Amino acid sequence: MEQGLPERYQTVFRQHYQSVLRKLMHLVGERMVAEDLAQEAFLRLYRHPPDDIEAVGAWLHRVATRLVYDYMRQKSTLKRAEEREFAASTTELTEPPSDVMVMRNQDRESVKRVLQQLSERDRQVLLLRYSGYSYSEIADITGVNPEIVGTLLRRALSRFKRQYHGQEGTADGRTRAQGQYLV
Repeated sequence: MEQGLPERYQTVFRQHYQSVLRKLMHLVGERMVAEDLAQEAFLRLYRHPPDDIEAVGAWLHRVATRLVYDYMRQKSTLKRAEEREFAASTTELTEPPSDVMVMRNQDRESVKRVLQQLSERDRQVLLLRYSGYSYSEIADITGVNPEIVGTLLRRALSRFKRQYHGQEGTADGRTRAQGQYLV
């Protein structure tokens, strides 16, 4: 280490510390974290000063910015790890009972069966709408006037509901159609 470096270091520290701290405060938002990062930036300056000592201000701000990126990345990684750990510990509590899962699977199968019984256009408009497509997008895909998409959807949904409720199974395997049981 060359003679006089600690004095020069102290001068640079006094000249640039406040601006580096302000920048870090702006980027991080927490004073204590910003102070820790500023301290790390100046430690790096002391251990490995830049080749061009005249550009020390820009060098410090660049190092400080990189330290913020590293801090944010580390903070994000820790947060994801905590979330995974929390999710793993609560999986048993949030997982539905097996009978609920069986019922959900049966409902899905019923919906698929009813959709297959609908006309191609009814099935298409319902699937597009429940996949998040807008009325104008549905009109473009199906090649119909955008003004009638709402009517098509209402009619298709009405036919779907009729089919679905007509196909609901009873406990003994019989189906109910218009209030009467069929064998």
